[in-house]
Amino acid sequence: MTAGFAHGTVHEAGQDLQAALRSGPGVLALWEGLTPLGRNEFICWVEDAKQPATRQRRIERTVEELMEGKKRPCCWPGCIHRTDKAPGRWQQAVLIDRK
Repeated sequence: MTAGFAHGTVHEAGQDLQAALRSGPGVLALWEGLTPLGRNEFICWVEDAKQPATRQRRIERTVEELMEGKKRPCCWPGCIHRTDKAPGRWQQAVLIDRK
């Protein structure tokens, strides 16, 4: 983990996401104000991107959503990597089984 940066419960924020969160005034404070699970959801959403352009858009949207007061990424069904709870049926079908 990067010292002094608040990560998620399962995922660690990449350097590009960390840089974006440190770039704007107050954005890092909003990030740090999230619960570890909330941070984890944003990180998982960014990490799930298959293409660099999608990842960059999600990083930018993360900053925008934090500034809008959001606590979780919009339209994201949730992290499937958590070990403290089983994935829901929708998560299993769409994100894991890719149906």
